[in-house]
Amino acid sequence: MLSEFGDGIHVVDSGFFRPRLDAIHLIVERGRVAIVDTGVNDSVPRVFEALAGLGLGPESVDWVVLTHVHLDHAGGAGLLMSRLPAARLLVHPRGARHMIDPARLMAGTVAVYGAEAARQMYGEIVPVPAERVVEAPDGFAIELAGRRLEAIDTPGHAKHHLCLVDRKAGIVFAGDTFGLSYRELDQGDRQFVVPSTTPVQFDPPALHASIDRIAALQPRAVALTHFGPVGDVPRLAADLHRQIDAMVALGRDCAARLGDAAAAPAHGVPTEALRECLRDGMRELIFTEARRQGWTADEAELQRIFTLDIGLNADGLAAWLSGQG
Repeated sequence: MLSEFGDGIHVVDSGFFRPRLDAIHLIVERGRVAIVDTGVNDSVPRVFEALAGLGLGPESVDWVVLTHVHLDHAGGAGLLMSRLPAARLLVHPRGARHMIDPARLMAGTVAVYGAEAARQMYGEIVPVPAERVVEAPDGFAIELAGRRLEAIDTPGHAKHHLCLVDRKAGIVFAGDTFGLSYRELDQGDRQFVVPSTTPVQFDPPALHASIDRIAALQPRAVALTHFGPVGDVPRLAADLHRQIDAMVALGRDCAARLGDAAAAPAHGVPTEALRECLRDGMRELIFTEARRQGWTADEAELQRIFTLDIGLNADGLAAWLSGQG
């Protein structure tokens, strides 16, 4: 699926897990292309189909930009880069080494999902040659046929997270820093967001600060990997702040009810009791947000949409409570 947002911005459904979960964004300027996030290896053919649909080929791509190196965003980067003759990979300095040598990245993914599930979802991660990797510290800018694209450091979801500011379009490509927004929940032009606290680097104060930094740019839209551009940025920023505080309160409540052994277990490994408390609480937070916002989906549909996120967000809160973040 390829859709156009305007100002040379195109949204490609990566096909990861389910429709309209994981977006790849294309920025096209005078026949030159920057790709923001890549999906997984199985997403690579979709990128080339989208380029062909725009009358462009692999040689038109100058940049592949990763908001961060979680594999639903970066798992296909190495394979994609191997088929793009002119492209360079732009990535946060903390993430660059993982794209050059993905062994540790894959090991961390296996730790979250298990070996079999990780390989089914992501396959073999292809390394990117070091000479093709460009590190993007805060304020680092690239040009795409004269169009300035600026990277800003936005931790909170992950320490290796950057956002890409496109001032010409008035859009910030925010990866997961500005939360998740699923199209099934839209009410006309009104969209909604929920935070992402996936393992293992959730940092509430940093995430609050990053959201404020994005909102302070006053973009007309924020483009999310999950899924696509959203507007009404001040309202959505306020919703994210409120929900992050609710998630933090949930984590502290579970830790208090279960005691110190659950809050800071031996070797930093959260107990199953803590995970269960957090999963149950995350599910209830989603249902509460649905009632607050007037989402029309029933609980069964909400469970379907958020199944993956409920588990991952709970595990991220558990890691934060356990001091792994």
